Amino acid sequence: MGTLYKNGKIYTMVHENEFVDCILVKNGIIAAIGTEAEISDQFLNDIDATIDLLGHTMFPGFVDSHMHVIGHGEKIMQVDLSEMTSSQQIRKAVKDRVDVAGDCEWIIGEGWNENELVDKKIFHKNELDEISPNNPLVLKRICRHALVANSKALELAGITNVTHNPPGGVIVRDNDGVATGYLLDQAQELVKSVIPEVSEDYLERALTVSINDCLSLGLVGCHTEDLNYYGGFQRTYHTFQKVINEKSIKFRANLLVHYEVVDDMHDLGHHFQSGNEFIEIGAMKIFADGALGGRTALLSHPYNDSPETSGVAIHSLRELKNIVKKARKYEMPVAIHVIGDLAFEYAVKAIEEYPPLKGQRDRLIHAQILRRELIDRAKKLPIILDIQPRFVATDFPWVIERIGESRMEYCYAWKTLLKEGFHCAGGSDAPIEPVDPLLGIHAAVTRKNPNDVLNRVYMPNERLSVYEAIQLFTSGSAYATGKENQQGKILPGYVADFTILDRDLLIIPHDEILKAKVVMTIVDNEIMYTREEQ
Repeated sequence: MGTLYKNGKIYTMVHENEFVDCILVKNGIIAAIGTEAEISDQFLNDIDATIDLLGHTMFPGFVDSHMHVIGHGEKIMQVDLSEMTSSQQIRKAVKDRVDVAGDCEWIIGEGWNENELVDKKIFHKNELDEISPNNPLVLKRICRHALVANSKALELAGITNVTHNPPGGVIVRDNDGVATGYLLDQAQELVKSVIPEVSEDYLERALTVSINDCLSLGLVGCHTEDLNYYGGFQRTYHTFQKVINEKSIKFRANLLVHYEVVDDMHDLGHHFQSGNEFIEIGAMKIFADGALGGRTALLSHPYNDSPETSGVAIHSLRELKNIVKKARKYEMPVAIHVIGDLAFEYAVKAIEEYPPLKGQRDRLIHAQILRRELIDRAKKLPIILDIQPRFVATDFPWVIERIGESRMEYCYAWKTLLKEGFHCAGGSDAPIEPVDPLLGIHAAVTRKNPNDVLNRVYMPNERLSVYEAIQLFTSGSAYATGKENQQGKILPGYVADFTILDRDLLIIPHDEILKAKVVMTIVDNEIMYTREEQ
């Protein structure tokens, strides 16, 4: 039997402004679309339930194409520093947490961003020692490519003034060679490796909290990378099984597999696209460089505001090629984190030498800093660009000074990439950015920071239409996992995953996108979230 959805504006997302009045769903799959009269006449005996959309607007279910879903839950559960605009706020929030902590308990703060602070402060270990003299304390930068740690945490990690920088990382030191507690990229692992392993109950709570938050924001699924950070592949994968399968929380999770645990994945009998309709093994995840915030994104030139560095290569070109070669051994595509243009170039060279199997597509994640010749070279390859539109709202204007205005033409160039024929998917990189897809859509369309009192528009020629922006989170995310014929559109044969909003994003003023509310989130024809007033 079937469910009839009627009395709403239902965008198919096949063509711009194409919508229907009514759809019929049978066994979790869309069976028919059209007018209520057409569907009722043809399928009268198949309808046993009706959902009245009450004039609201339905889209294919939004999917975040790149996030860290357990990390998003941790951000909710831990000390969230991401909205703070002064170092005094951070100091107070962390001190309040320290005051109620147990003996020797690790204190973790998430999401500080010096570019949003009035005084642009990056805390020194001595300042953190004043806040937390006895408990090890770690504050993770918003990009998660840098952290600051107090002396207790550094002591437990064995970091001294003479500790060598690990490959792909930097222990920041002052002019006297003293370690400041500021650790970049792989240097973070020295501290992270001694943080006690979280419990299975903690993991389950973090994932549950995260998924429920995603559902409340209209997300029916995500592509996420978590499997190397919480005790290994099996432990983390089992958490997804417990929360999604055993708790019957319907949410579609495509799990990227960090290259360091891909052998464990294989030994346990998993392979690319194994799993079920809600938990699926995705591509092999590789980091090629760091982030712009800590100047560890790998550039082909020195940083404009710090010419002594051009970033950090997490792997040499030879090492990166060998990791991609390993993915091909396991018949897997790759998903490579590339922010700087030289990191993008390394990834392109590796894929050129070791292309994916026929029918598979690789993903280059972020693709923020590019050059014309790299665009021309990359579009010859079977790749998807996995972009995070919200970065425009948070990285400008400081990124212009960091890169140099003369080199910005092909940076954050979302419209150019679409015009060049790239398939692009849209994500948040939560917990680095807010997971709300409406914030990403607004940023893609307006190229503005909604909190900017000057209302500046950055690189206006790179603005997307609302239709293009929504496609990033619907058909774009589906294409990234090879599901473009099953997900991301409202057509017969596609899954019954829907995001229902209280207003029509395609006709309202662009800034009103931020005022839109999720009315219902439906996964596999089951209502997984509904607003209380509904």
